Amino acid sequence: MTLEQDPSRPQAQGPAEADPNADHKLRGNLGVFYLLFTVFSYNAPLAAVITLVPITIAFGNGIGAPMAYVAAAVVAGLFAVGFLKMARHVENPGGFYSFVSVGLGREVGLGASFLAFVCYYLLMLAAISYMGVATDSLVTTMFHGPHIAWWAWTLLILVIVGVFGYLRLDVSARVLTWLLAAESVMVIVHDVMIVAKGGAAGLTANSLLPHNIFSGSIGLGLLFAMLCMSGFEATVIFRDETRDPERTVPRAVYGFIIVAGLLYSFTTWAIIEGLGEQDAVATIATDPPATFMQTTQIYVGSMGLDVIMVLLNTSLIASIMATHNVLSRYAFNLGVDGILPAILGRIHKVQGSPHIASIAVSVVTFFGVLAVIFTKANPELLYAQLAGGFGYALMLLLLLADISIGVYLTRRRPPGTTIWHRLIAPVLTFVMLALTLYLATENFSLLVNGSASVVNTLLVVIYGVLISGIALALVLKRTRPEIYARIGRQ
Repeated sequence: MTLEQDPSRPQAQGPAEADPNADHKLRGNLGVFYLLFTVFSYNAPLAAVITLVPITIAFGNGIGAPMAYVAAAVVAGLFAVGFLKMARHVENPGGFYSFVSVGLGREVGLGASFLAFVCYYLLMLAAISYMGVATDSLVTTMFHGPHIAWWAWTLLILVIVGVFGYLRLDVSARVLTWLLAAESVMVIVHDVMIVAKGGAAGLTANSLLPHNIFSGSIGLGLLFAMLCMSGFEATVIFRDETRDPERTVPRAVYGFIIVAGLLYSFTTWAIIEGLGEQDAVATIATDPPATFMQTTQIYVGSMGLDVIMVLLNTSLIASIMATHNVLSRYAFNLGVDGILPAILGRIHKVQGSPHIASIAVSVVTFFGVLAVIFTKANPELLYAQLAGGFGYALMLLLLLADISIGVYLTRRRPPGTTIWHRLIAPVLTFVMLALTLYLATENFSLLVNGSASVVNTLLVVIYGVLISGIALALVLKRTRPEIYARIGRQ
């Protein structure tokens, strides 16, 4: 069935009647393996086990934290049920932008696109600023090199990332695969060594006991675990650059959920066993970021710790590259639809990449880095705050997308869908995501590690951007109906 023949697809009016995707398809040849590693790199598993996993244990449900990651994987899996069904009928590779547009209308869709761009940009700016500090620390402490201002390293990394972003996605996918493989192997080595040495006081399965699973704050545990599951939602953004999107995207999505769920739950259990169940929560709470380094030192040794320090830097580079790719494609889609300057929707004749959008993202990031420099902000604190803001915005986007999926599939009833896809899975997902977003709002200061002013500023930015997109769509509906009709390329 062609795009025009699909009765489940809403038909555009006027200037949007022709398929706008025809001349705006990015080119690539990603298989399941490379797509999986591309989106998993954006997740930055080594950085996650260093920063988020200890917080899940200390402030979540204690030694029951491994099951929080299992629960998060289940929620992601439920979301994927309708997400992938909808992806078969919404072929525009706009991610949240496209899904929310066809489900909840162009107004909310444009708001979601603005929110997505800003939240990924916050992550990009946070990671690349912190990367400069991490690189300088690595060079001076491990390699005894000269001290160079963090921003100099950051700008160098920005250039490198920009070059890869300009090229065909297959090129960066291969680099991301090697970087992700290295950090994943090291995390697995850490876990295996703890198991091989029997942990601090013998291995147990007490993390699976109900009274431990529901100890402490299971809600906060789920919140932090859900942040570690981010990445799979980006698969649909790359659909035009995959070898066979109808097979590649679903396999990459479920592959991501399974691998992430197993890796994070097992690593969380290993850390608890490595420190000892009796002391793990109290020990971690004193200094969460030092936890993984501590267990690495004990069970892998100093050489392993040195490798971890190097791989933390490559993990951040991989995450920055993947985030840059996502941002470029959001800018590209908004350019194609006429919301942003049309030049952003151009495709490189040889590379098949959104090269102009990639350059624009690099430029915008450059000015963001300049703002960090001139305001003398602390990149390490900024990383925690902006990454937390990104996590909150992502939960909001997932909730909007889930509602859109349920509405779209129920209203259109496309072939191949059942009540499981249309209602049951989206409703179950909605309950869990709504609870997660509520807890994120209640504990926003903990999530962003900031003062009341930081909390209020980030919340205003997040909801303000969403509302601004909705308002712009309403203005376009009255003043530029031809552009309004192209929102989401429905």
